[in-house]
Amino acid sequence: MTIYLDNAATTFPKPESVYRAMDEFARTQLANPGRAGHRMALASERMLDDTRHLLNQLFNGEGPERFIFTLNCTDALNMAIKGVLREGDHVVTSNLEHNSVSRPLQALAQTGYISLTRVPADAGGTVDPDAIGQAITSKTRLIVLTHASNVLGTVQPIREVGQIAREHDMLFLVDAAQTAGVIPIDIRGWGIDLLAFPGHKSLLGPTGTGGLYVGSRVQLRPWREGGTGGDSASPTQPRELPYYLEGGTPNVVGVAGLAAGIRYVLERGQAAIHEHEMRLIERLRQWLWERDGFEVFGHDDSRRRVATLSFRVEGLPASDVAAILDSCFDIAVRPGLHCAPYIHRALGTFPEGTVRVSVGPFNSYADIDALCQALSQLVGSKLTV
Repeated sequence: MTIYLDNAATTFPKPESVYRAMDEFARTQLANPGRAGHRMALASERMLDDTRHLLNQLFNGEGPERFIFTLNCTDALNMAIKGVLREGDHVVTSNLEHNSVSRPLQALAQTGYISLTRVPADAGGTVDPDAIGQAITSKTRLIVLTHASNVLGTVQPIREVGQIAREHDMLFLVDAAQTAGVIPIDIRGWGIDLLAFPGHKSLLGPTGTGGLYVGSRVQLRPWREGGTGGDSASPTQPRELPYYLEGGTPNVVGVAGLAAGIRYVLERGQAAIHEHEMRLIERLRQWLWERDGFEVFGHDDSRRRVATLSFRVEGLPASDVAAILDSCFDIAVRPGLHCAPYIHRALGTFPEGTVRVSVGPFNSYADIDALCQALSQLVGSKLTV
């Protein structure tokens, strides 16, 4: 049985209730959602609406209709970035960002459509809100910031940055890929205008699910246009949310699984899940700090991190470490740049990257101890692929 420690990419396993919900829905209610259709279509639409209500409850949004279902967090970020920016706009972001943020912004900047400022994180992996404020210009329309680094696990000061955005009357987009479901998020209290999140990570849903929250201050251009299940007469996309941004048949089976994942998170509690995961990752961090041959990255304040840890092994490339752990010990970790090259350049780990360990709610102390034992053997014997 593989010891799975790559939960920052996607959580595994899922709660049993997620598997059951998807199977039951696919067997009994798998119809195209429609507000004026047959019973199965109406049941499918109700399931989508119920899931929006769960998301609104979890994130304290302005209304369930403002939660748009997407393919994943990357899809949501592209919808937000390309739907809100206009020619000549300036954007402030950080060097912590995933390529789902960095690449669309860089592509727009390279064509001259926008200008872009990347604010660097400090040595521990945290962005200073004052540095964000200082980067703002008269043309700044959007601030984009990850809630937590997928490389270092460091949680960013979202509330403070949201306040800065409101003071300057600009929009604030948060990438919650690493926090949605494990760190409380308060959309209204933190001044968040756009929130992008995956369904398949700490919300414990299946792959192919995600969402974008669109606040009342935001006017987005549609990312895709087509059928909406209700209004078929309008020559253009109907303006009513969520249908304005949800052209085409949604992944209803996936959303059924996502709803079950959210219910699991709400029942177990985000704080309990986070505490469990942090105990495990701190056990690993402490073990690595106490031994020679390992370099650990990011600050050590567990109150401001999620359960993701990056490190290097002296004398062994990250890719070799991960390959040995996989082939010799049946332990799955993630090596490389983790789709976040700018922070790796700042850390001095580019282009090789680091070994990333990320735990989930179903990992145990035994998993961490097995990893530590494997690393001890790896370093002691200098195993090679």
